[in-house]
Amino acid sequence: ILNKQRVSGAENMKILLVFLLTALVALSARAEKDHSPSDSAAFPETKSRFAMLDDVQILANGLLQLGHGLKDFVHKTKGQMNDIFQKLYIFDRSFYELSQQTSEIKEEEEQLRQTTARLQINNEEIKNLSQEMNLKIEDLIQNKIQLQEKVWGLEDKVTQLAIIQPSMQETKEISSLKAFVEQQDNHIKQLLKIVEDQHMQLDRQHNQILELEDKLHHIELQELADNSFPGEQMEPELIPFPGHNITAVPHIPDGAAPDCTALYRSGARSSGVYTIRPQGSEPFQVYCQMTLGSSWTVIQNRVDGSLDFNQSWDAYTNGFGDLNEEFWLGLNKTYSITKQGDYILRIELQDWKEKRRSIQYTFSLGGPETHYALQLTRVSGSIPNALPEQTALPFSTADHDMASRNDLNCPENYLGGWWHSECEETNLNGNYVTPRSRGRLDRRKGLYWKPKKGRYYLLKSTKIMIHPTDLKSF
Repeated sequence: ILNKQRVSGAENMKILLVFLLTALVALSARAEKDHSPSDSAAFPETKSRFAMLDDVQILANGLLQLGHGLKDFVHKTKGQMNDIFQKLYIFDRSFYELSQQTSEIKEEEEQLRQTTARLQINNEEIKNLSQEMNLKIEDLIQNKIQLQEKVWGLEDKVTQLAIIQPSMQETKEISSLKAFVEQQDNHIKQLLKIVEDQHMQLDRQHNQILELEDKLHHIELQELADNSFPGEQMEPELIPFPGHNITAVPHIPDGAAPDCTALYRSGARSSGVYTIRPQGSEPFQVYCQMTLGSSWTVIQNRVDGSLDFNQSWDAYTNGFGDLNEEFWLGLNKTYSITKQGDYILRIELQDWKEKRRSIQYTFSLGGPETHYALQLTRVSGSIPNALPEQTALPFSTADHDMASRNDLNCPENYLGGWWHSECEETNLNGNYVTPRSRGRLDRRKGLYWKPKKGRYYLLKSTKIMIHPTDLKSF
């Protein structure tokens, strides 16, 4: 602005100087005329003298106008200088306030860094405590399973005791055994409650860390903007701070998540059919079962026998059924999910007395070149194991048998594709049989769970799900 005013004043000065020079040149020319011989003869000397006085008056008027112009210029320049000094004062005050705000932001950032470090240390301690609790629970569950097997062995004896008067020693033995079992059950329930509380606390700690990391990121961006010289003055952008709700979690579009757990972390909370896209795979639909704290990807579901599971190798490879009812997701799709990282396999079982049991394994699933071989390691469960561990089990169907032993085709005789090792072991994809079919052969062809040492469990419904072992892997 000052430069423009100086240029305007200089132009006015130039105009006045040109006017003066023009007036001086005109006066000089007129004087020469007055002193020329022809003029001397034509006009008297007095008239030449008055003409020069007129010229002097014109010059005086020009000088007076120049003085007024210079006076106006000085007043305008003085007013403009006052405006400039006032704007400089406002700029200095704004810069001082901005410096104070920057100092406060730096102090707050340091406090947030210290809080984040403390939360991370607490998170590690809670994780270690949770692992110890899980180990203790596993030991108690193993003891419970052993006690249950002993109780099953005493069923006949209890039946006889109900008819025949038991001896005092046997009565004491049964009472003490029941009391011990009840004590173990109560202890396990308490530990499970503690573990559940620990998991909830871990989730809260994890969400707090994510929120603090977001706030630190916003502060760093704000500092970068404050320390940069602005090209033009503008209002600062208000950056929202994420709250404790699901809308604060960044949303992953349908079809962009690698599995159901990633969809849960993006904000999805309702169980149902979603589209996922594992790394290196085309998008496909899966059924996601949302639970407290996470979500599982369902790969098999049987509820009422409405779908025939006696299918071909191609059907088991690509999948079949309705994802909202009974279905088999498909070996190829399951493999595309599990090859992204380490996963847990969970099997949920329900018998015809509406009793529910579950068992969990860490596992690895091979690709088509291994015939989708499955290798399991039991982690936890409320039912005895019925699948071999640390053994690669290729998948078999009636038209693609990879587990024939002693010329016995398990899928052909017992129906349904499965990871067979021994034909009488277990089969969750067999023919759906109701309790009215009491023949031994029908029971083996049905939906059952058979531990090596234990009885058959004829099942009403089954569900097989997978979940990543590490929530941060995606």
